[in-house]
Amino acid sequence: MRKYLIICMCLVGTIGVAQTGNGFGIKAGLNYGSTGELKENGRTIIENPEEELGYHFGVFGKLSQGPVYLRPEIQYTKLVNDYNGVEFDIRKIDVPVLIGFHLVGSLHVFAGPSLQYVLEADLGDTDLREVSDEFTFGGQVGFGLNFGHLGIDVRYERGFDENEVTFINNNFSNQISLDTRPEQIIIALSLKF
Repeated sequence: MRKYLIICMCLVGTIGVAQTGNGFGIKAGLNYGSTGELKENGRTIIENPEEELGYHFGVFGKLSQGPVYLRPEIQYTKLVNDYNGVEFDIRKIDVPVLIGFHLVGSLHVFAGPSLQYVLEADLGDTDLREVSDEFTFGGQVGFGLNFGHLGIDVRYERGFDENEVTFINNNFSNQISLDTRPEQIIIALSLKF
């Protein structure tokens, strides 16, 4: 039994090494999380929206030096939340710059900053007036497994900068603002070339 366990551990270690070198690839996955509170004329009316699935896709590069690696990524991200039946939809470009460490076999951990550029935001049928900052800053931390050139990872992302987007309601003269700071779990598949 012990012999089979050693053989299995060696195989898992060999499979994991294939994605440890330098290179680039593509990635895609799902996001599950929320943005911040919804305010009307400066008063909070909804603190936590209903979380819904979003998605992302993009490219990454990887530079390894022994067990440590640097992995910059560029991806298109769409987040969706529901504020009492009104859907908030935000599209952005994310640029995480992750520093990782290969632990054992195919398991690795990583963390790093994430720069975000807001492309567009919609709240039901209201019109976007302005985003306080199109560029924001956050962080990601997570772990992953590599199987040959295929990788899977799970990460947590949190925006650090408060970034309100302001809308004008077409039916009323109310000013509606929403904190676009993400707090989400991200599951991604990657393919390294």
